Amino acid sequence: MKPTEEVLQALTQPSNISVRSDDALVGKTKAAIAADDKKRKENEDEPLRRKPDLVPILPTELPRQFGVTVWDVLHTLARATSLSWRGAGRGLAEHWGALKYTQALAGGRDSFLGLTDEGHRIADHYKSLQSGELGVGFALTLAEHMLRSRFPGHSVTIVPADTALRAGWALTSRDKGEKVKYRYRPHYFAEVWRPGEASRVFPLACKGNHGNSATSADQLASASVHAEAVHIGAWNETPALLFSTEIPTDGGTMAVHALEAPGSGGRLPPAEGREPNLNASPTQANVMPDIHPPATGLVAPDPVRGCHVQAKDFAWFQESLAHTTAAGLMAFTGSGHATARHLTERQGHKRFTGLEHAASTSVQDAAHTLLGTEYVGTDHVFRLNGPRVEAFSGVDQALFRLLARGDVEEYRAVVHAGRGTRPRLTFDKSWGGPVSVHADGSVFALRLLPGKDEKPQ
Repeated sequence: MKPTEEVLQALTQPSNISVRSDDALVGKTKAAIAADDKKRKENEDEPLRRKPDLVPILPTELPRQFGVTVWDVLHTLARATSLSWRGAGRGLAEHWGALKYTQALAGGRDSFLGLTDEGHRIADHYKSLQSGELGVGFALTLAEHMLRSRFPGHSVTIVPADTALRAGWALTSRDKGEKVKYRYRPHYFAEVWRPGEASRVFPLACKGNHGNSATSADQLASASVHAEAVHIGAWNETPALLFSTEIPTDGGTMAVHALEAPGSGGRLPPAEGREPNLNASPTQANVMPDIHPPATGLVAPDPVRGCHVQAKDFAWFQESLAHTTAAGLMAFTGSGHATARHLTERQGHKRFTGLEHAASTSVQDAAHTLLGTEYVGTDHVFRLNGPRVEAFSGVDQALFRLLARGDVEEYRAVVHAGRGTRPRLTFDKSWGGPVSVHADGSVFALRLLPGKDEKPQ
């Protein structure tokens, strides 16, 4: 068992993952689609809609050997799950689930990441959970990099799709309103934005497995169904990114298989005289379910199941994405009321109103100065190979105050202006452990508690 100090040091060490995205992968995925369609037809199951075209992602946008650090990936995973409803606990603690992977992966500057003995033990008992969650962390890390490369001068934020869509649609039987009646949806949206301009939105489908490249081809075939379930703008023009992370249990190289569904849609320009007002209170709309194919001649085809963001809803949807992002950040700090103010009832407003963050009044629940910046947030203490360690998640104090009072416009202006200097990852000696700061102003830190190196009896 490694000393705790070594574990903390390793979290910031650079390593690599393999990225696979080429014509061969497209061919394997199309073969998997054909096989699944054939099987469904033989079983007399309902045929599935998929993205009409899949292409590789350029190596200039997504290098085939991609440098990563485990702590940055875990920060990405934690932020992505802060609004999820997976666990039995209250939602504000959801993001701590990422901490179970602090010893699951290891690599080096000149090698590729792979599972450690601890990672294998998790895989033995929670294989689907581990591959799925780590698949999200790696997919979103790569998606952000790829979109920042494609759209220089823009910011990129990741938004949980279910939460964002619930502002307009009843997705499941527990949601109030007319039901979508379709179980497939993208897992996340990537919003590419710049203050004062229309956003571009990419649905993301993220999967993971402990199998091989054939399993990943099957997962990409399924991911195509998930991404197809939301159209933004014109029919079949919404671009999407599909990922399957292969985490071998036999000592093989970890690889992310990635494809793109190209399209000219996904943009949210002002329409029908309505500009988005990101400081307005979040609005729970009741958008009619179904996606509407274009008419052929005088005949209007029957709608298909899913969610369709049409021009009349562009401004509202951009507002919904911004508020959902703000809610996720506030949940990452442990602020119940600040989270709730950015959510509608169907998105979970009531679930967060009972928990207040002291930093929004005169006393701070948890606050630390890290890398010269003051952060407010929440902490979690647990044992790591015996000694007690403290995890801290939070947001730049100045940014927290903006979002706590609902000033999303100013928050985005400040974050965008600092996008080139804010992302940082280091082992902070004054803190005593790894510190990751993301472009959105969030921080994720871990340290050995001072004077708490005793082991449990």
